[in-house]
Amino acid sequence: MTDGHDGSMPRYGRILLKLSGEALLGDRSYGVDPAFCAFIARQIATVHATGVQVGIVVGGGNIFRGLAASAAGMDRATGDYIGMLATVMNGLALQDAVERAGIPVRVMSAIAMNEIAEPYIRRRAVRHLEKGRVAIFVAGTGNPYFTTDTAAALRAVEIGAEVLLKATRVDGVYDADPLKNPAARRYDRLVYADLLRDQLKVMDAAAVSLCMENDLPIVVFDLNRPDNIARVALGEPVGTLITAPTSGGGQA
Repeated sequence: MTDGHDGSMPRYGRILLKLSGEALLGDRSYGVDPAFCAFIARQIATVHATGVQVGIVVGGGNIFRGLAASAAGMDRATGDYIGMLATVMNGLALQDAVERAGIPVRVMSAIAMNEIAEPYIRRRAVRHLEKGRVAIFVAGTGNPYFTTDTAAALRAVEIGAEVLLKATRVDGVYDADPLKNPAARRYDRLVYADLLRDQLKVMDAAAVSLCMENDLPIVVFDLNRPDNIARVALGEPVGTLITAPTSGGGQA
């Protein structure tokens, strides 16, 4: 981010928002909370109204976790494929919420299922964004052994997003779990190497490395606070900014 941004115009023209499956739970213990999907959709509509192009990658952990199933004895690849299908269900639920907010939206899947989603084709995805449609990318990368964080980094780079927004339950990156340790310290700013060196549990190493190699900034922020998505898009100092060491200011 550049210093001196006046905050009246979007800082980023094209963003990739990464939502965990757990983000769609709301107050539920399982599945999708339509009310919380509507809460997310309203924020997306606010961002969309400023002219920002929005891509979304959604996880599936509210329905199924391949890694957890693997630990319980299931074949890892099989578990991951089931997890990918869970992301498709979440993507369709989010599509409905965004459409109800009055925004045109397309779901694009890395696994072919033509009756319910378009196949992911990079040029078509970019065209949707240029036409003012929100693009929701589901089924991860289409391959087992890759997380949806890695899928988000990959899609962000492919579509030419200017920032990867990682939505979480806390307001940034901490040196310990703030939900368990009240004395945990929040970082305003980090470089990619900090995440890898200190093994800060924000994104997996493959996702961080992909962002680092392509100089794609990451902002980790609290999804539960209203308007945070719009605030990040406007360049306000929300959450934790993760960039290369030589990047300019914007968030102290």
